[in-house]
This record gives sequence, structure tokens and C-alpha cells, in this order.
Amino acid sequence: MVTAAGAGVEAVRVSVDGPVATLTIDNPGKRNAMTAAMWRAVPVLLKDLEADPAVKVLVVEGAGGTFCAGADIDDAAAIAADGEDSVAVQAELALAAFPKPTIARIDGFCVGGGCQLAVACDLRFAAADSRFGITPAKLGIVYPRSTTRRLADLVGPSRAKLLLFTADLIDAPAAFAIGLVDAVVAPDALAASVRDTAATITTRSQLSVRAAKAFIDGREGPARQDPAEVAEGLAAFRDRRPPTWPSDYPA
Repeated sequence: MVTAAGAGVEAVRVSVDGPVATLTIDNPGKRNAMTAAMWRAVPVLLKDLEADPAVKVLVVEGAGGTFCAGADIDDAAAIAADGEDSVAVQAELALAAFPKPTIARIDGFCVGGGCQLAVACDLRFAAADSRFGITPAKLGIVYPRSTTRRLADLVGPSRAKLLLFTADLIDAPAAFAIGLVDAVVAPDALAASVRDTAATITTRSQLSVRAAKAFIDGREGPARQDPAEVAEGLAAFRDRRPPTWPSDYPA
């Protein structure tokens, strides 16, 4: 299944392959910069994926060898003027609140709004030659409060300040060193690394996985343990077989 939302050539596309969905940022003429229409499309597409019980993991990627160069410059001023109410922040919040595990697959440039989306994911895997930057200070734009706070929670206050104050680009090893990304792999191994991690997550108890995500993110998780889930997990461990989980965690 493939769906797309956006305007003209610029779009955000969703494909689903078994239990793994992929959201692809696709604006080839502008290094996947996000137009206002593309930002608006993200929450709509995520809502559909949240409601699909077959989807267990979401991968966020950019088309054509780059993740996302940020907000489209033609829309940047209008988006920035809306502050916390902007379509960019609404897309970020929708991605951060998505109840299923999310992985950003990052190659090429991950800049500005691209970093905003990547930081809203649970995990970030980066190609060794990728580049990162958060550049509102180059444009006179105030980075939104919630977005700034999310970045600081991930990398720490002083490192967030360094990224925002200088607006300089950093390479993937530097991004890994400050905790901005979780893994750095060879460019030709990136797709397989993300695919393998996503596949592993889909085999685990979705009750356990989504409860962990909710708790770490400060949200309510399941009210109680499911005895049938524990029984199957223990039986599979004793029998040295893959578990057949009784039910998926409700979306």
C-alpha cells in the first residue's frame, strides 16, 4: 500500500510492508525541504497508521539520498510566525505522540525542520556521511519552545545551546557523540540496519514495547500486566521458539 499527501511533486508518502510502515519525505528539487502542505499532511497520515492494527513500527526517511533540508524557504517565514501553533510543530507533536515505535533513517542532510522530525522519533540511525544542523539563528527565526525543550532533553542543555547558538553543521560521528543519533553505519548498510532493527521490534511483545515508550515519554501506559502475554513469553522462552503473542497492544 502506498499513499501520498502534499501538493504537486512535493509530497509525504506512506508505504506499508507487513508490520513496518515507511513515511517518506519527497521533495526532490529542494533536498526534501518541507512545504506547508507537506507539514500539514504528516498528522493526517500518522492518524491512519495509528489506526492500522497491522502496523507495528514506523520508519521515517527522505527520498533520493537526503533526509530533509528543513522547511521550504518559501514557507519558512509564515510557518515561523505561527510559533507553537505552526504546522511544523503540529507535525512534530503528532510524530512524538505516535504510540508505536518510530525510527528515523537519516542520510544526506538532516537540517532545521529535518532535525525537528528526527528528534521527534524514538530512534535515529544515521549514515556515516550524513550531516546535521539546527539553523534558525542563521535566519532570525525563534525555534519553538516545545521543539527546543525536546532537543535539550535528548542531548542536554549545553549541547542544545551549542547547536542552536552556532547553527553550525556537524557530522554523524559528532552527532553520535552528543546523543543526537543512536547509531552510525556505513551508507550502504543503513537501509539494512534500520530494516533489521524494525523487524526485531515487530517480533517483541507489543504490550511491552508500547508500554515502555509511553512510560519513557511520560504518558499513561497499560493499566495492568496481561497474564496471557507473560505466559506466552515464558512458554516460548522455555520451548526455545518464537512467541505467538496473544494480542496486539490496542492502538
